Amino acid sequence: MSGSLTASRAALIFALGVVLRASAGTAQPFEHGLLWRLEKPGAAPSWVYGTLHSSDPRVTALPAPVAGAFAAARSFAMEIYLTDVEGAAFAEATQFDDGRRLAPLLGEDAYGRLRELLGASAPPEEVLARTKPWAALLRIDAARARSDGPTLDRRLYLSARERRMTILGLEDLDEQVAALDSIPMPTQVAIVKHTLDHLSEIEAQAEPAIRAWLARDLAALADINAKIAGRDAELARHYAALTHALIENRSVLMAHRLFLPLARGGVFVAVGALHLYGRKGLLALLSAQGYRVRRVY
Repeated sequence: MSGSLTASRAALIFALGVVLRASAGTAQPFEHGLLWRLEKPGAAPSWVYGTLHSSDPRVTALPAPVAGAFAAARSFAMEIYLTDVEGAAFAEATQFDDGRRLAPLLGEDAYGRLRELLGASAPPEEVLARTKPWAALLRIDAARARSDGPTLDRRLYLSARERRMTILGLEDLDEQVAALDSIPMPTQVAIVKHTLDHLSEIEAQAEPAIRAWLARDLAALADINAKIAGRDAELARHYAALTHALIENRSVLMAHRLFLPLARGGVFVAVGALHLYGRKGLLALLSAQGYRVRRVY
């Protein structure tokens, strides 16, 4: 990665690298299962699949029930579907345009460690200097990511395009940028600093997260995420604010955007697995719309 970012990186915030604090410690609905069938009188069935934004071969191999549901669907709905032009616009949206600069927000020490971490992938100074903290998190993720092929979400998208399925984006560019910009600035700064200070610990969560996902255990996946703040109450509040902006609020938007497509039926929905979990998750919201939500896998 050089001076530009792609919007697809935004999905990685809550799956690899930077981890969100989900609700933990109390029983939640939809704690176990990755593939769910939606049924409602008068509509053909649809499916919701909770993905992990990873290129690990264990993740990208589709289990038979998932492959069968995907083959039966006519439409494919994903978190965001952008053109190259919109991707360039996203890169511009990662930059402050009001005179603020990243170094004074982070402090010179943290800013220097950020540049050191980015290494050869660091953009020119004039670009990094104007980078919003949430975009700095994306740059950290991109610098540490392994380039070993497309993620599960990307593979599903490519397969849907090859099958000439109707492809739906549950979020447009402006909505995704608005969600990221809505994260309070103190929260953005605190989480960048926490990430720089605890990068090895955060990276160590990747394998347990994959194992929890492979076990189809959404509660365990949420619990892994919940522990990242440790015993720091102030940091926990920041991670809760991040969860509210990027999981809970976006799940509401997804449910709204799916209202008409699901009424027609035959939709295969693929979103990050944590969007499915809990009483504020996408499955609970769709259940409230009158759908029978049945676990398939």
